[in-house]
Amino acid sequence: MRVTVATRRSALALAQSGAVARALAAAGHDAPLLELTTAGDRWSLAGADAAPGLDVKGIFVKELEEALLDGRADIAVHSAKDLPGALPTGLAVIATPPREDPSDVLVGSPGGLDALPQGARVGTTSPRRAAQVRAVRPDVEVVEVRGNVDTRLGKLDAGEVDALVLAAAGLRRLGIDRPDAVVLPLEVCLPAAGQGIVAIEGRDDDAQVRAACAPFDDPGAHACLRAERAFLARLGGGCSVAAGALCEVDGAALRIRAWWEGTGRFADLDGTVADAAALGARAAEEVGAP
Repeated sequence: MRVTVATRRSALALAQSGAVARALAAAGHDAPLLELTTAGDRWSLAGADAAPGLDVKGIFVKELEEALLDGRADIAVHSAKDLPGALPTGLAVIATPPREDPSDVLVGSPGGLDALPQGARVGTTSPRRAAQVRAVRPDVEVVEVRGNVDTRLGKLDAGEVDALVLAAAGLRRLGIDRPDAVVLPLEVCLPAAGQGIVAIEGRDDDAQVRAACAPFDDPGAHACLRAERAFLARLGGGCSVAAGALCEVDGAALRIRAWWEGTGRFADLDGTVADAAALGARAAEEVGAP
């Protein structure tokens, strides 16, 4: 069958959607890519003062979801951390391949945050990363650095910043190996909900497409995503919320660690795969969700 795959045009998005399309093709399906530019892509490439007041919830996925709803695409492939807390009616995450490393990495300072000089400029567009970096190193200057991974690394190499905080998964999927990169411990930088997970989104009632994507679903990664997204939804936010959550699976058991800048509180809870969403919601309440 034909399964049209909606994707952003960035190198990372194409690497992720291309992997899904190749897996579908290997299973005997025709899987062409529908490449789209999102509001998030336009914002990322614009100047710092562009689009004042822009609601950043879902800005990297909206156009892909519109293609699903109007029938131009059958699935959309996302970095799960880009998904807003609530999906449009009629859409669902129908599969999640195995999770890549969910960690954040500091690029430009092999000795980690402690090795940065006083007043160093650390680049990120993430409120979550900015808050956690400042908690450890209040003396550094966190500056907004937009663009795709290559663009941001180019700004680092040009000396515009002293270090960058990036997702380990993105670097790995792009095949980028930087000797000046170091993983940030979870105690220092808890990742975004869904970080390291590729989410395959489709129409909730499309049984054929669900069946075509089912072989690529990793039940453990999917359960962790349900828990982490429930945490995010209970907080009422998406990628703009300064909050982190990481769920780990061991058989039928789950453990979630979570943090929210709003209260500065942490949660560390155990639960089961069957109750993943309830566990995530409970973690949000533990950190003080209103």
